[in-house]
Amino acid sequence: MRQLPTVEDVARIAGVSRQTVSNVLNSPAIVKPETMTRVKAAIEQLGYRPHASARRLRTRKSSTIGVRLDPMSNGISGSLLDRFLHALTERAAERGLRILLFTARTPEHEIEEFRRLRDGSDVDAFVLTSTFRQDPRTAWLLENDVPFVTFGRPSGDDDLGEPIHPWVDVDGFSGSNQATNHAIDGGATRVGYLGFDDGTTTALERRAGWASASAERLGLAGRDLAILALATEDGVPQGNAAATTLLASPAPPDAIVCASDSLALGAMMAAAGLGRNALPVIGYDNTPVAAAVGLSSIDQPLDLVAQSALELLFGETGSTVAAHVHSAADPIHRLLTPTLVARRSTELASVENSGFPLAGNHHER
Repeated sequence: MRQLPTVEDVARIAGVSRQTVSNVLNSPAIVKPETMTRVKAAIEQLGYRPHASARRLRTRKSSTIGVRLDPMSNGISGSLLDRFLHALTERAAERGLRILLFTARTPEHEIEEFRRLRDGSDVDAFVLTSTFRQDPRTAWLLENDVPFVTFGRPSGDDDLGEPIHPWVDVDGFSGSNQATNHAIDGGATRVGYLGFDDGTTTALERRAGWASASAERLGLAGRDLAILALATEDGVPQGNAAATTLLASPAPPDAIVCASDSLALGAMMAAAGLGRNALPVIGYDNTPVAAAVGLSSIDQPLDLVAQSALELLFGETGSTVAAHVHSAADPIHRLLTPTLVARRSTELASVENSGFPLAGNHHER
């Protein structure tokens, strides 16, 4: 196999030292014009290309963003982060940036990967997903002054009040509020809610959006509101069981808003099992399954999430980590608004036999 030309080869052809070749590549201002001409001619003749790893070590710039590849999920809603990663890769490529994927079993393991990639100058910044309360990953990145942005905001210090690091999130309150209002506009007077039981910001915001619309439009509050909501793990069987419980109550809901498409599909199956196929059910995340079965769902603007994450790291158009100062007009966070995609429900018999996997665990980004 033909060996690639080296700096030494260029120096020999140009009749200069190795250091002079290095100066031409990295500090051209200190090189005489005639020497520059000879070295560039030798580089062209040999087809020499500087070694990418060495260049990264010199410049501390890799034009690469590190992203952990989340564990594979067979769930209906597991496609959310896959779609975000696809959008991020496309938007990064438009700026001449690359995405470097890595795996990690735990947050502590992920921090070790941060350290390894930083020490090797393999990445310029990180994009984090699946954030959670008191996340040790964000604490380490802040302490070590490593640029990063998160998709998803944890509670407390990283919230809207005084955020301490850049984040992008989609307004869960707005999404479930839109879904609930849509059900009420269709004639519903008791809108049930199936949400997550993990206490995350995602869970709290989506439930609050449903509760707000139910209170404002239907006058429900206190116990009358509480008996219409159930929290559970994300998944179709869990949604089925929770919806069955709601629909078997003395005063069952006449529509159900769900915090995920997995829960919503389970709710549709529960309704069918009780002979209530026409019960309006609205999901969240607008997954391919939602489109396939005709399920109304809240769509997260993942392309805009990716674009916003890059803007917070690199500015509006650049590929170098930006050191710009954020202001009220240009805050350190982006809270984006989702949209409702309204569809007509389909018969559930085809859903149950569709072959789609039934588990899901997606909502912590």
